[in-house]
Amino acid sequence: MACRFEMVFNAGEHADATTHAIEALDLIDAIEARLTVYRDDSDVARINRMAHSGPCPVEQELFSLLLQCRDLHAKTAGGFDIAVGTLLRTWGFHQRRGRMPDAESLAAAIDRSGMRHVVLDETARTVQFDREGIELNLGAIGKGHAVDRAAELLANRLGGGSFLIHGGQSSVRATGNQATLSASSGWRVGIVHPQRPDRRLGTLRLVNRAIGTSGSGTQFFVDRGRRLGHILDPRRGVPAEGVLSATVIAPTAAEADSLATALYVLGPEGLNAIAPRGGDVAALLVVPARSAATVRLLTANLAKETLDVPDDAPVERIEAV
Repeated sequence: MACRFEMVFNAGEHADATTHAIEALDLIDAIEARLTVYRDDSDVARINRMAHSGPCPVEQELFSLLLQCRDLHAKTAGGFDIAVGTLLRTWGFHQRRGRMPDAESLAAAIDRSGMRHVVLDETARTVQFDREGIELNLGAIGKGHAVDRAAELLANRLGGGSFLIHGGQSSVRATGNQATLSASSGWRVGIVHPQRPDRRLGTLRLVNRAIGTSGSGTQFFVDRGRRLGHILDPRRGVPAEGVLSATVIAPTAAEADSLATALYVLGPEGLNAIAPRGGDVAALLVVPARSAATVRLLTANLAKETLDVPDDAPVERIEAV
């Protein structure tokens, strides 16, 4: 998953925290080995090779994750889509070397991408592609899924208590309370300015929840003066534009990661669909402002006291309606 995973505990709360943290990190390694597209022997690589030829059996945990991805694809009107491996390769993002494809190659990749070509048989627990060339890539949800599994393991081993897990700082799940805060205050998690990585836009209070953040601040390429990020709009087959970063707060890290990716693609028009008022998901979207010295922070279904924005922050905050 090309990032560092870390577990944070309150000092002195769990005498055996290190032992269980190592076990959780080993679990994350095992999940990576099953989900990665960079190893030929992974479960996902096997599906990508075989599923166009006929129904491909899948073990229960991965199949449940694929069903969740199908549901998220429908919920986000296609803004989240794991069947974009061919598109990622065509744009060079699979090798982390972005490039502008020619029109013919792009059209061919679009024709071989999308969940509409993926058939999940819940009775037989199989996956099948309706044409050759389809590739699954779980990069937009795999990290969150691994964080969730590690959190479940720690909760079982520790029998409760408090801890925080993050993967690459963009996928975070918190349980209990940070020792330096008052009871029931959760954990403080900073939201980085997408254009100034050394500065925070604000700080979120995370209470038994997860955060996922998507952005193209570090992974992008420039084509004829135009900056193009690595997050594709799967509906059009081209990099999403117009958003600086998208953050989602949800019950699980897998939900937060996938919905943050979808929100980055959908932009402001997707705020109320991703985080409807009164639901269990909240969202923050950072977009350019008229002044280059500031950014606009759009929030949805987020209690004001949950987010602390410093008075001197270069932010114009707006709550979606």
